[in-house]
Amino acid sequence: MPSRRVLKVVAATLAGAALLWGAASAVLYASMRQTPETFGRIMSHMPGVAMTVLPFEPLWMVARRGHLQVGDPAPDFTLPVLRGERVVTLSNEYRHKPVILVFGSYT
Repeated sequence: MPSRRVLKVVAATLAGAALLWGAASAVLYASMRQTPETFGRIMSHMPGVAMTVLPFEPLWMVARRGHLQVGDPAPDFTLPVLRGERVVTLSNEYRHKPVILVFGSYT
């Protein structure tokens, strides 16, 4: 049977590891709440093993969830058109015709 001293060392090590995991998860969550550019810069320095150890997907789902509900109007935005010099503003577009927003990747 292990001595009390060994058990204390093991308990302290586990507590330290849990504290470190919690702090790293908090830093990851805080970085997810930043702009996509800032988050990308932070993630470029993140070691790959962190994605297997930290709860990336649950934190991402909470951090980027937003507050829109089904039936809420889309937030207004302005974006440059793919080819050209002009920009498109959502509120200007749906004044004149229906607008469909499609989110996804076409690459």
